[in-house]
Formats: sequence, structure tokens, C-alpha cells
Amino acid sequence: MEKTETLEDFYKNKFNWMPENLRKDIGHFNVFRLEDCMGPDKAPVQYSRRDFYKVSVMRGKHVYHYADKSLEVSGTSLIFFNPKVPYTFEQLSGDPTGYFCIFKEAFFTQTLRQGIGDLPMFQPGNKPSYVLTKSQDKYVANVFEKMLEEIGSDYVYKYDLLRNYLMEIIHYALKMQPTETLYQHADANARITAVFTELLERQFPIESPSQRFTLRSARDFAEQLAVHVNHLNRAIRTTTGKTTSEHIFDRLASEAKVLLKHTHWNVAEISYCLGFEDPAHFNHFFKKHTNTTPSAYRA
Repeated sequence: MEKTETLEDFYKNKFNWMPENLRKDIGHFNVFRLEDCMGPDKAPVQYSRRDFYKVSVMRGKHVYHYADKSLEVSGTSLIFFNPKVPYTFEQLSGDPTGYFCIFKEAFFTQTLRQGIGDLPMFQPGNKPSYVLTKSQDKYVANVFEKMLEEIGSDYVYKYDLLRNYLMEIIHYALKMQPTETLYQHADANARITAVFTELLERQFPIESPSQRFTLRSARDFAEQLAVHVNHLNRAIRTTTGKTTSEHIFDRLASEAKVLLKHTHWNVAEISYCLGFEDPAHFNHFFKKHTNTTPSAYRA
């Protein structure tokens, strides 16, 4: 399972370097051209939470997976991401162009009456996407270009100016209506089931005794997806006819068989890496799901 992506992770994955002041400046802000951060030599965008905010302008055709929703983007879209909601996106056509900026909440601590997370586009459950016309694209792109120019300047008050530029984009979006048509929910249950399955599979294969399976319950997955556990259970049951727990247990049993047959790890090591606190609990689980004991299966 992918952990929450930190600013340090972002810079290491995308650029293999970090700004010198990253750990000192808790109100960190930076801005980029999208094309400088994507390509075959760049790390793909993982489905995970971040510990920072992101505002992105993306041109082209994409599908964003945002919590349990899918947003189909065609043309130019302005999208706001908050740290509470995991996301990723799939590129569907051409080489994307655009901009994005990242920042920590502390960047706005002294300037807003309310927290940045209280603004409508950053609240979980609200719609974070705005389709831009050509004139709106030109306007927002111009603001991002000003950011790019300013971030490299020696102006002593440049972060105040950058903060104002970002607020200009936020207020520009607040005057618009969020995009309704981006939410394609012909089968929302199938979508949430697909994301659940992806998260489950990302925990495998187990490649060393120190690696550990950590998402073991429906509630664990619901928290990662930022949905209620009952919603997750209903969606998966409707789509597959099986419960969330049955899917988790079936995958655990399958991995247990692989480890027993193809590694020399002892049962206690396998028990630990599959998330069991006690080998006896693993033995009970394995016998319940395979009708044999771990030792008998390995023999």
C-alpha cells in the first residue's frame, strides 16, 4: 500500500533533489510546468494521499480518480486537491501541458480568516474541478506564468506576492461553477470496487519477511478511500456478490500459499508479514480458508 506522499517524497520521485530550505519552511510553496514533471523517465502518480495541497491546470484528455469518484477531463481543467483525499490520474491522449503548484497549509496561516481547507473547492465531498474556456485558460495560465517568474526572483517579498497570485486563482474559481459533467457515475459501485481492488493488490507481492500487510479490514480500506465503511461494503457486495472481508481474506490466503510454497521463511515469519500478531491466529485462518494447516500445505 502506498503511504501518504510527503513533500520530500514528491521532490525525490520527480526530480531526485530537494530544496535546501524544505524542512525549515513549513509554509512551503512551489510551482511547476506540468510537462517538466511527466514523461517516461518520471515516476508515475500513485493513488495516495499527500501531506500538501495542490492546484493544477491540465490540458488534454485524462481521467482523475479522486476518492471513490472518477473525473473525466477533456480540454483544460482547473483542479484543486486537498491532503485528505487520495487521488491519481490516467493520461488518455498526447503529451499533457499545464501547470501546478504545491503548498502546505501553513503558507496561508496568517492571511485567511478561515483555514485554506475550509474553502469550498478543498472540502472533501465537494466538486474540485472547473472546466476552462480558451479565455479562462489564458487568464489562469498567465497567473501561473507570473508565479514561475516570481519563484525564481530575488524579491524579498516574493512569497507574499505568490500567495496573492494563488488567491487570485482561488477567487477566480469561486466565481465559477464547479464542473458537474466531469463526474461520470454510470456505475459508481464498479468504480469504488476497482479502486478497492487496486489498493488491495498494491500490498502484494510480499517480498521480504520485514514487509507487512497493513490494510486488513473493510474499515482500513474505507479510511484510505475517504468513504464510509458501509458505502464501501455495499458497493463491493453489489458489484461482486462477495463482502469486502471475503475479498481481503481470499487474497491473504492466496498470498499465504505462495509464501509457503516458494520461500524458506518459517510460519512465524509468514504470519508476521501477513499481518497476524500470533502464528496461532495465522494457523487458524489458513485452516479455515484452505481446510489444511500451513505445515501440511508446505509438506
